[in-house]
Amino acid sequence: MRAVVFERFGEMPRVADVAIPEPSPGGVVVRVETTGLCRSDVSAWLGHDSGVAVPHVPGHELSGTIHAVGDRVARFAVGDRVTVPFVSSCGSCPQCRAGQGQVCPNQTQPGFTHWGSFAEYVALHDADANLIALPDEIDGGVAALLGCRFATAFRALVHQGELAAGETVVVIGCGGVGLSAIMIARALGATVVAVDISAAALGRARELGAEVVIDSSGLAPEAIAARVRDAVDGAVDVSVDALGREEAVIAAVLSLGLQGRHVQVGLLEEDPRIPMSAVIAGELTLRGSHGMAASAYPELIEMVVSGALRPGDLITRRIGLDEVPEAIAEMAEGRAPSGITVIDVGSPERPAVESG
Repeated sequence: MRAVVFERFGEMPRVADVAIPEPSPGGVVVRVETTGLCRSDVSAWLGHDSGVAVPHVPGHELSGTIHAVGDRVARFAVGDRVTVPFVSSCGSCPQCRAGQGQVCPNQTQPGFTHWGSFAEYVALHDADANLIALPDEIDGGVAALLGCRFATAFRALVHQGELAAGETVVVIGCGGVGLSAIMIARALGATVVAVDISAAALGRARELGAEVVIDSSGLAPEAIAARVRDAVDGAVDVSVDALGREEAVIAAVLSLGLQGRHVQVGLLEEDPRIPMSAVIAGELTLRGSHGMAASAYPELIEMVVSGALRPGDLITRRIGLDEVPEAIAEMAEGRAPSGITVIDVGSPERPAVESG
């Protein structure tokens, strides 16, 4: 199969011919239809994820058709069209049995713990616990986004932030996760304040329904929080750091009103300073959000099929495998266009082959 491979961290990836993976006993091999290009893939390429070993194929947001199944798979068959949460749970530990597979201590992650979806085929483990059947109405690019960014934003706001209609949320960082959060918040009936340093990103945020956009270029976290509070004439109910910077965390927390809820989505290279005096005085709640378990997907799938949520509106560029190495470099250097890039790898109509 053709795949995007890098042999050394930070060295330009290349498209190469490599062996098609075999399914594990409880897993499947999926013929990739579409896969998303996410900042986390760039972090893996740069060596910022300790679980990645080289040579490596990145990619963790995907949709496709099952090509081969392991002997222990009971719920899925060759030819089924599926997606998968980027955190693949074991399905049997206490966390998984409680429906919290996104924090499974035995989790696997395509593109991190093993070779990922920037390829024509990808192996996925513990299929019965993780695969999500896709309705025909959902486009491959949309389905891929449900594997990571869109589902992560959905759980962050709906389950962790408990955002309700009539409340106000600030989203700091208008990349893929941030723009997803803005769309979801508007669908929930919330008022959205979007913060970023990019005029293009803020423009997209406004197009997606953000009532207030704030250019944070050159501003200290305290000044960002003051502008947010001024914009909503008080303070916000929920804050989301979708960027992963210490200054974003501080600004988000300081933007909250009494008993507000902060949700941390952006990955941080170092633990940040947190204004704990504000947390104590305001009885603030701080929560992390790490993907979403497969068992929580039906609500999201229903909203997408109904048209209440339109993740496809976030896709601004579609490329092929040959263009991925340059696209990775663009994202690493801050040259990538705003919005989300997806990679069209293959056709869902391509016939699946039987497992051996």
